[in-house]
Amino acid sequence: MIKYIENGVYELRAIQKLPITVKESWSFFSSPKNLYKITPSHMNFKILTDFNKMYEGQIIKYRVSPFPLFRVGWTTKITFVEEPFSFIDKQISGPFSIWEHEHIFEKSKNEVIAYDIVKFKLPLGGLGRIFGGWLVKYQLKKIFEYRKLQLQKIFKK
Repeated sequence: MIKYIENGVYELRAIQKLPITVKESWSFFSSPKNLYKITPSHMNFKILTDFNKMYEGQIIKYRVSPFPLFRVGWTTKITFVEEPFSFIDKQISGPFSIWEHEHIFEKSKNEVIAYDIVKFKLPLGGLGRIFGGWLVKYQLKKIFEYRKLQLQKIFKK
């Protein structure tokens, strides 16, 4: 699920089949307002930017607690949109040195295959990897497992 690529950059890949159309997947995933539905409540996830429709160049601000007693601001930019098939959000400020999250929606028979491809790099170089790498990878794995379960509940048919 998470593998080391190069120069301190890791890649997380998550794949999930959902019993919905591509249009339904786009409607749900392109709205950051739905992120709180698939983010563990202990992370105290809050969107600070209000909007209706996603567009390339859009800036979105959040607050999140990735670890107990640690609250951080996070700002992402939508760098690519190909409605209704994919979009990319990229961190412009926040807890990572690099964070780029590609969302891809592919039609397959009577369902959608949703792909999440996240490239990330921890701050503080080698120190960040040594002291926080295992914890961050564990947290991200748990977050995407939680998302998978929540999406199964939301789109249960």
